[in-house]
Amino acid sequence: MSNEVGEILEKARAEGRLALTAPEGKRICDAYGIATPGEGLATSADEAVALAAEIGFPVVLKIVSPDILHKTEAGGVLVGLATSDAVRSGYDQIMAAAHAYDPNAAIDGVQVQQMVGGGYEVIIGAVTDPTFGKVVAFGLGGVLVEVLKDVTFRLAPLSGDDALGMLDDIRAAEVLRGARGAEPADRVALAGMIERVGALVADHPEIAEVDLNPVFASANGAVAADVRILLAAEPAVEPVRLSREEILASMNRIFKPRAVAVIGASAETGKIGNSVMRNLINGGYQGRIYPINPKATEILGLPAYPNLAAVPGEVDVAVFAIPAQFVAGALEDAGVKGVAGAIMIPSGFAETGNVEGQQEIVEIARRHGVRMLGPNIYGYYYTPENLCATFCTPYDVRGSVALTSQSGGIGMAILGFSRSTRMGVSAIVGVGNKADVDEDDLLTFFEQDDNTRLVAMHLEDLKDGRGFVDAARRMVKSKPVIVLKAGRTAMGARAAGSHTGALAGDDKVYDDILRQAGVVRAPGLNEMLEYARSLPLMPTPKGENVVIITGAGGSGVLLSDACVDNGLTLMEIPPDLDEAFRAYIPPFGAAGNPIDITGGEPPSTYENTLRLGLTDPRIHALVLGYWHTIVTPPMVFAELVSKVVAEERAKGNDKPVVASLAGDVEVEEACEYLFDHGVIAYPYTTERPVAVLGAKYRWARAAGLLSG
Repeated sequence: MSNEVGEILEKARAEGRLALTAPEGKRICDAYGIATPGEGLATSADEAVALAAEIGFPVVLKIVSPDILHKTEAGGVLVGLATSDAVRSGYDQIMAAAHAYDPNAAIDGVQVQQMVGGGYEVIIGAVTDPTFGKVVAFGLGGVLVEVLKDVTFRLAPLSGDDALGMLDDIRAAEVLRGARGAEPADRVALAGMIERVGALVADHPEIAEVDLNPVFASANGAVAADVRILLAAEPAVEPVRLSREEILASMNRIFKPRAVAVIGASAETGKIGNSVMRNLINGGYQGRIYPINPKATEILGLPAYPNLAAVPGEVDVAVFAIPAQFVAGALEDAGVKGVAGAIMIPSGFAETGNVEGQQEIVEIARRHGVRMLGPNIYGYYYTPENLCATFCTPYDVRGSVALTSQSGGIGMAILGFSRSTRMGVSAIVGVGNKADVDEDDLLTFFEQDDNTRLVAMHLEDLKDGRGFVDAARRMVKSKPVIVLKAGRTAMGARAAGSHTGALAGDDKVYDDILRQAGVVRAPGLNEMLEYARSLPLMPTPKGENVVIITGAGGSGVLLSDACVDNGLTLMEIPPDLDEAFRAYIPPFGAAGNPIDITGGEPPSTYENTLRLGLTDPRIHALVLGYWHTIVTPPMVFAELVSKVVAEERAKGNDKPVVASLAGDVEVEEACEYLFDHGVIAYPYTTERPVAVLGAKYRWARAAGLLSG
C-alpha cells in the first residue's frame, strides 16, 4: 500500500515540487481508503465531456497544474456543470483563465470530478507541529473553518477511539449528531477517515501537510471533495531519546548523590559559589561536599581543591557557579571525572543569544555521558536527601510534591508559596534553557520516586513534545501531572493559504495534546500551586456523582455554576435519598441538589447531612458551602467537619470533601484548620474549591480510576 504512495512522493521530489497535484492526491487517498469523488484527468474538451458522461452529471472542473496551487484565485474551478455543452465550454474557459493567470505554468489538464454535497462540511487534515511532530486536525469545514476555528488536534497515528473522541471534542459536536431533527453524520465513516489520515502521515513523515476540505459528511458516509498534500522541504530530525534505564541511572545519582562538588565555591558572602556552599552545609546534606577553587585551600571549614581531577573520591553532582566563558573547560574535567549531573547555574548562553556556547557544552556533556541541568537556573532542591543545591533561600519542609520551573522567578514563587501554605515538597527543580535535561527526564525519575505523589510543572515550551507525552502518559496512571503552560496566545497561521496550517495555533495544539496525555492544565500560577497543594490531600473519587450541601442559597447557586464550569456532574438525587436528607433539614430548606440546609442551623444539621453524604455509596464527592453564623461559628464548623470526615474515613467512607467558607475573618483560621485535617477549604471563594475538585476529577478520568 505504501509503495505506490512512496513512488508518487518520490516523483514529486525528483521534479522539485513540494505540492502534489489533485490526481496524485486522489491516488494517495485511494491507497489509504480515504473516500474521494469519482474523477478523471482530461487533456481536451472532448475527453472532459466523455469523462463527465461516465462519472455522471453534475460535475466540477478544476485546473491541474504543479504551478497553480490556489486554483480558485486563478479562475481554475467551475462547479455544478450539468450538461455536455457546459463541460465543453467550461474546459476552454478554465484553460484560458489558467494561461492568463500564469502564461508559463505547466498544465497537466483539467480534472473532471463528480459533484458531491449534502450533509455537513468538515475539515480533516494533518500538520507537522514543531513541538509534537505529526498532528491530525478535525473541525467544521467549508467557509466557516477559519471564522469559527472550531477544531481539535491529536497526535498521529491515532486509534479509532481517539478519532471518535475528536468528533465529540468540537463545540459543534451536537450539529454532527443531527441537531433539530436533521440526519446525523456517519460517525464511523468520519472517524475512519481521521484515522487513515493519521496513518498516512505517520507512515510517510516526508508529508508535511494534508488538507481535506471540505469533507462532506452525511448519514451515508464521508467523501473528501478536495485534497491538498504538501511535502516537507527538509527531512524531520528526530530528537535523541535515551532509554528509561539510561535516564534513571543518571537521575538517581543526581537526586541521591553521595558527593557534590561546587565549581566556583567561595568564602566571600554575596557570591553565588558561597550561597551554594552554605545551602548544602546548612541544609543538612549528609554526603561529601567538595569546594573547587584554585585560589583557596579551605572554604567554610572544608578542604578546597584546585579542580575536579584533584578530588580524591567519586563525584556524582557538580554545581557550576562560574562565569559562562569558563564552563566548557570545567565541564570537560567533570566528564573525565565521571560526574553524573552538571548543575548549570551560569547564564550567558542561548538565552542571551550565545547559541554556539550552549551547543559546545551540550556536545561536551554528550561525549562524556554527563546529564546537564540548565544552563541559566537557580539549581535544585531534593528534600528527602536534605539537598539544597541552589543559591536561593534554603527550604526544608518535606512533602510529596515535586515542582519544576523554566524560570527562576517562578521557582522562587513556588518556594514562597510552599513555605507560606506549609505545602511540603519532595523537590523543586529549575530547568532553564533545557539544553539537556528536560521535563521528560524529570517525569521519568518522579514516576518511580516513592517520595513524590504529584508533579507540577511550569513550562514555556517543550523540547520534545512526543517524549513528554510518552512520559506523562506513564506517570498519570499512578500520579497526577499538573502543567502551567506559559504563552497561551496563538502565534497565528504558519502557512498562508493553508486551512489546516492556519488552524494550528500553538496553544490549541498544546491544549488538546496535553489533555490527550492525561495532564491537568492549570490556567495560572496560583491555580497550579493550589492544585499541587490540594490534590495529594484528597482521596480519589470512585464515580461522577457530586453533591453540594450548603447553608447559603446564594453560595449553592455559585457552587453549581462552578461545578458545571469544571466539568463536574451534579447528582440527580433519587427519591429515597431525597427523603433521607429532608429528615435533617428544616421544612423551609430545600432538598434536591444543592441541598440547602439554610443559615440558622445548629452544628448537628451540618453533621447529619455531611455524614449521610459520606455514608451513601451513590454519592462520590461533596462540596460544602458554609456561611458564618453565631449558631454555628467558623471554628465549630471546621472542627465538626474534620471530626466527621476522619471518623468516616476510618470506616472506609473515603471521599473528596471540599468547602467554601463565607464569613468574617475567622473563616480564614477555619480554612487553615480544615486543610491541616485533609479537607480542602477556601475562604471568600466558591470557584477555587470546586476548581481543585475538578482538577482531581480530570486526573482520575485520565488515569481510568472512575467506575461510575
